[in-house]
Amino acid sequence: MKYLLTAILLTISISNSYSQTSQEDMLGSWFTYAGNHKISDKISASTLAQLWTFEVAENFNFILVFGALNYQLTPKLTTTIGYGYGDIDGGFYTDKPHTYENRVFEQFVYKHKIGNLPIDHRFRVEQRFFHKLDFKSTSHRLRYRLGTKIKLNKTLFIRVHDEFLATIDDEIIDENRLYGALGINLSKSVNVQFGYLNRKIKGLNLHRLQAGIFIKTDHRKKQVD
Repeated sequence: MKYLLTAILLTISISNSYSQTSQEDMLGSWFTYAGNHKISDKISASTLAQLWTFEVAENFNFILVFGALNYQLTPKLTTTIGYGYGDIDGGFYTDKPHTYENRVFEQFVYKHKIGNLPIDHRFRVEQRFFHKLDFKSTSHRLRYRLGTKIKLNKTLFIRVHDEFLATIDDEIIDENRLYGALGINLSKSVNVQFGYLNRKIKGLNLHRLQAGIFIKTDHRKKQVD
């Protein structure tokens, strides 16, 4: 009888703690595919798909796909214009309707070195158009990301970046994303990264495991001797 009572109390305790669990308490995941496709010496196209989940590989949170066109102004400076589409879950463990997003963005990336350490700066402006059922809204977001890639050897590298985001709506909503990962070069044109992302937004401190595959292709016509 004592063991049965203990088991019942333990079950109730676990059930209560689960029902009170918030997304801040969960370890989620963030999966990424990114491609860069060289068209000419100056022009390239970018493709991206991201899937966010509230828990590791389950409990859908957000999906984003986009395409972009890049123009290399100088060896260090590249400009981009792009379009993305997103599907956002209504909430953590809720049946609220999804929000759908159309996004237009402009950005430039500047790369340089401090000693032998490569540094990249990404500045992006986004115009975001949302609709949920019959309700529509618009917001604008400013983003700045500072990053580096540290080569360990020909195969392994470490990628680290920190990004600040500011959404300008009825109020300014600040967000910060800190990312660190171990990268593996599978070939000259393909690498995978496995890491951790800390996302702070609206008072939440979210922890996400991240896995990504990054691909480069070259579609320039090769000269024939």
